[in-house]
Amino acid sequence: MLSRTLLATFLAVISAGASPVQFSKRQSITALTSAQISAFTPFTHFASTGYCNPSVTLTWTCGANCNANPDFIPVASGGDGSSVQFWYVGFSPSQASVIVAHQGTDPSQIEALATDADAFQESLDPSLFPGVSSSVEAHSGFAGEQAKTATQILSAVQTAIAQHSATHVTIVGHSLGAAIALLDGIYLPLHISGVTFRTIGYGTPRVGNQAFADYVDSHISFTHINNREDPVPTVPGRFLGYHHPSGEVHIDDSGAWLSCPGQDNTSTQCIVGDVPNIFDGNVSDHGGPYNGITMGC
Repeated sequence: MLSRTLLATFLAVISAGASPVQFSKRQSITALTSAQISAFTPFTHFASTGYCNPSVTLTWTCGANCNANPDFIPVASGGDGSSVQFWYVGFSPSQASVIVAHQGTDPSQIEALATDADAFQESLDPSLFPGVSSSVEAHSGFAGEQAKTATQILSAVQTAIAQHSATHVTIVGHSLGAAIALLDGIYLPLHISGVTFRTIGYGTPRVGNQAFADYVDSHISFTHINNREDPVPTVPGRFLGYHHPSGEVHIDDSGAWLSCPGQDNTSTQCIVGDVPNIFDGNVSDHGGPYNGITMGC
């Protein structure tokens, strides 16, 4: 179900004009190899599975998405799909990683929800994000969504690490789920040591200010994958003080996956240049396909 907080930010934007690859700000725009693209596929399915009811993610009986990662071992799931986004945590032996996944949004409701503008920024809650500077600010709605499940997910991740002697945690999500996943990518390492973390987001909106983007670049491994002319990654607008971290992969109209270095790369080969405003976007691109995978349970 679509969050009113996420796609409300479209209103403001109208006023403004292999292993997964790592990125350097100075590298040129380059195409991913087929092996690099394929390495994302299990995680794309994990993100898509975030749309499934907790009753089926806990038993891993959700059909095609679950079947795509058949060795996954669920640990916990939750959310109601309305006031609290669905989520699940478990362990993937084939990926040698704990997986944390968050439910995304329903793009069919974008226009209806665009009248509810709520894009102001706030410092991260110091009780959840100890030691993070108050200058690091995030979208208040996204931060509020992440706070609803933060302690439950922390506990589930700690359990999964202990049960499986895990040393890696991968956090995934699509749309609003990607925004929550990015915040979890900052949150979890502050409370868990001795493991490595990475976050993979699909159709990720901008989540925070310049200090937020810089913190992400300095502290976490983050890849955000954008499909063709999806307008969601262009909101909230940069004129409101929002900035994407580095790590963009843009799927262009030919189907090529392009690594776009730096923050908010304005090349027309990257999402900011390709979709300068929502009138140039195509909402139907938001759900995918991402290498043949369309988001949804």
